Amino acid sequence: MQKIPFFHQLIASGFGSGYSPVAPGTAGALLAMLVWWGYASLLDYVFIQVITASLVVVFTVLGVWSAGVSEKYWGADPSRVVIDEMVGTWIALLAVPAHGHWGYMVAAFLLFRFFDILKPLGIRKTERFRGGYGIMADDILSGIYGLIVIYFYRWIVT
Repeated sequence: MQKIPFFHQLIASGFGSGYSPVAPGTAGALLAMLVWWGYASLLDYVFIQVITASLVVVFTVLGVWSAGVSEKYWGADPSRVVIDEMVGTWIALLAVPAHGHWGYMVAAFLLFRFFDILKPLGIRKTERFRGGYGIMADDILSGIYGLIVIYFYRWIVT
């Protein structure tokens, strides 16, 4: 059996977090949240949003490519591919307001995982897409739903 090229292994596995023996998807989402928290605690809100949106765009493109390649080596929708969970988490984190990181950060993580695990509201249908698109699409939509819930909550509260 051939070994997956290192670049695709690194990207698809979420920098290795997908090799977690327990809940690799949660490990990937947790890594994304920790990366976000790292730069969010140091930067102004506008930079946080720009960096997060940039991560979403860049890793969506790389994720579709690397997840598609990974299926050739690891089989259909392999559990160690978690770049999709990272992108979905970053999407939900786009809804975190300028102040109040902790509660909203945790809510973004939990809402993303909720939608990703249960796959309601058409999320499951996106898994029918072929290759890397199918791997990434359900998590992107889960992240969007998490973002919507947080924005809706923020709208009601303020």
